[in-house]
Amino acid sequence: MRNVNVNRACQRLRVIALVVIAASCATFGQSVLGQFPPPVGMRADRQALWNELRPVALKNCTLRRFGSVNDAGYLMCENLLSGTESAYSYGIDTEDNWGCEVSQKLGVGIHQYDCFTPHRPICPNGRFVFHNECIGPKAETIGSRSFDTLANQIAKNGNTGKRLLVKMDIEGAEWESLMATPNEFLEKIDQLPMELHGVDKPRFAEVMRKLKQIFYLVSVHFNNHACSDELDPFPSWAFQVLFVNKRLGVLDPDAPVH
Repeated sequence: MRNVNVNRACQRLRVIALVVIAASCATFGQSVLGQFPPPVGMRADRQALWNELRPVALKNCTLRRFGSVNDAGYLMCENLLSGTESAYSYGIDTEDNWGCEVSQKLGVGIHQYDCFTPHRPICPNGRFVFHNECIGPKAETIGSRSFDTLANQIAKNGNTGKRLLVKMDIEGAEWESLMATPNEFLEKIDQLPMELHGVDKPRFAEVMRKLKQIFYLVSVHFNNHACSDELDPFPSWAFQVLFVNKRLGVLDPDAPVH
């Protein structure tokens, strides 16, 4: 993680980022309304999360980007995808290029979840199943929107026990949703690429520790459209990560990390 280079990019793009954020808040998929960007909290909480963000290298991972060139594209270990039986894409907005590429390559259906958009993406030669529902820490209805847990959604689709691929970009709802997910469901996820939002809550480091019991953290990449000078030691309040299940990954302690 090269903070100097990232911060320089942040300074150049800050004015543009403010415009992009203001224009995009109302149209992103699942979002934490009013929390974009999230408020600045305690530095001790940021440091605790930062200390957990230590990616490792794997001997058997060939990284390749799936999806869009910029936002909505995610690094995954391409050579570790072959056993995937079903895939989940959380946070859609108007497109799901990640899900389309995964479905085309693996021949699996993509369960898409987003209760904030009326759009139904299409994918030539791919299979999409759209659910007008969001993920959350419990089953509930907020306003006119339905939420349910990852465990319940997997079970309702008949995917309990199957090897899964899960992508998340849900504007902050990922933290509590993952904390509420029993380990036996997380253990069936082969790879978990996602964008994390927020760096200031005490709970965030706890979620990271929970995930690292089951997964290797293989990649960390900071979003240069979410930069801030108030988040030391973080350069940005949004960042992409790739988690790879420990039953698949083979550690390489001598290789450079991504």
